[in-house]
Amino acid sequence: MAKLNVKVGDTVKIIAGADKNNKVNTGKVQKVFPETGRIIVEGINMVKKHQKPRGQGMPGGIIEKEAPIDASNVMVVCPKCGKPTRVGHVFIDGEGKPSRRKRRQCKKCNAVFDN
Repeated sequence: MAKLNVKVGDTVKIIAGADKNNKVNTGKVQKVFPETGRIIVEGINMVKKHQKPRGQGMPGGIIEKEAPIDASNVMVVCPKCGKPTRVGHVFIDGEGKPSRRKRRQCKKCNAVFDN
């Protein structure tokens, strides 16, 4: 099981693979699979699936959906500086809590991602 620096809701930029040089090469992470080290990014790695009709409310046809890509092919985009960055970790003291919590941090501008 791999430890991923990407979480659901992060904006990521594609740095490797077939979608690297597309016009739209950034998107939000929709789902994370830590056991395989793969993620699903909105609008990236679209595949066509031929689906059979599954009843009255589920028509058949060719549908397009996102396929998982490896988490090593993306970089997290910092919400503060807007640049793709590596993710560091920093310990921050909790407000009124005795425990220190580990947070993700931008390596370029030192902004903390998680609140």
